[in-house]
Amino acid sequence: MQRLRTWNERFRTRDSKERNLKQALGEIDRMASALGLPESVRETASVIYRRALEDDLLPGRSIEGIATAALHAAARMAQVPRSIDEVARVSRVGEDEFERAYRYIVRELSLEIQPADPSEYVPRFSSDLTLPKETERTARKLISNAKEQNVHSGKSPVGLAAAALYAAAQLTNTELTQAEVSEVTDISEVTIRNRYQELLDAWDDRNSHASRSDTETPAQA
Repeated sequence: MQRLRTWNERFRTRDSKERNLKQALGEIDRMASALGLPESVRETASVIYRRALEDDLLPGRSIEGIATAALHAAARMAQVPRSIDEVARVSRVGEDEFERAYRYIVRELSLEIQPADPSEYVPRFSSDLTLPKETERTARKLISNAKEQNVHSGKSPVGLAAAALYAAAQLTNTELTQAEVSEVTDISEVTIRNRYQELLDAWDDRNSHASRSDTETPAQA
């Protein structure tokens, strides 16, 4: 009788995990579709979720929360990140729960995730805003220069990407309003204005240094 109870418990546990996994994979597919993420990211998110399930990380946490965290981690690892606001908007859990779950699985599964690079957001935002390639390239240069001068430190990568596109539009004479950038990126116009000015100041500093270097007379041998 004890052996039968043991087998029954094993089957119940297995069935429960299978139902759990089926629900989670459905959530991952739904959110990935809404966020426009490629199949490779969905597959990575599924692997992360399976690892969390196998390592018994689910007790005390919702299936939806861990599924959301797994997808966010997978997108970051594939360098096609989505902002926390974007992910939270398609998730069935609140932003706080999702962020806690994300930090938890990254720590417990020792996921190697590099800090988000503002440049990774530029192509998608540029496409959504239908900006010319010249403007996108200029935005990348502004971000690269900001990183060289450490202007990016401690600032939201999404906010910097938004501001870089707005600044690049001004530099390339492309029509673009702060309101349009704000709507696409979910970054406030106030933040865009602040980061925009910082990026342009850093750009001006770079150009002024370059000009001084060009006009300096070489030392005589």
